Amino acid sequence: MEETFDQMRQKDKDDFRRAANRLMSCCFIVRKNEKTKSDYYFILSKRKIFEKYLSVLGCSLEINEEYGVIQLVNRENYNHLHLKMMESIILLILRILYDEKKRELSLTDVVVNIGEIQEKFLSLKIRDKQIDKTVLNNSLRLLRRFNLIELLDKNSMEEDARVLIYDSILMAVRVDDIKKAASLAAKYKKGGKESADETSETGPAD
Repeated sequence: MEETFDQMRQKDKDDFRRAANRLMSCCFIVRKNEKTKSDYYFILSKRKIFEKYLSVLGCSLEINEEYGVIQLVNRENYNHLHLKMMESIILLILRILYDEKKRELSLTDVVVNIGEIQEKFLSLKIRDKQIDKTVLNNSLRLLRRFNLIELLDKNSMEEDARVLIYDSILMAVRVDDIKKAASLAAKYKKGGKESADETSETGPAD
């Protein structure tokens, strides 16, 4: 007989509530993130109970044990995060840098710095100047909230400030998402009516 929520010990019930709330607010639970590592293993151990209760909300879990990532997927297309255009572009840049670092160095942990993000932005020729620091800072903090990255240095906007990119970015930005984001970036590059405030659905909550 499968265990139910009511049959769990009180500590497990408390852990269930904490992990479920974190999953709902962050979308991604990452094994490499020390703040969510215990939640990752707890969700794995209680997977069937989580799936049962989440299904009531029209949600399901996508678990990739190779990446060490658990993603909450909303099957009803509710609560998607609508990113601003520049947020989508920054997310795309991080995914590109992640792939490049993995391919070149076969790293376990992928770390880039702010200078590399700005350099990649300029190389895409979207604009002839760097990303505004406030826009970049706000965008990175948003992505950090969803467990896609971690900011490793206090002065996070210095050129050599490091950004750890979690494997969750592979699930947040799939191949089709890259093509879609690249298309949006091309529109933004052309100028016209597109602006940094225009939104897209490319992002971690899709």
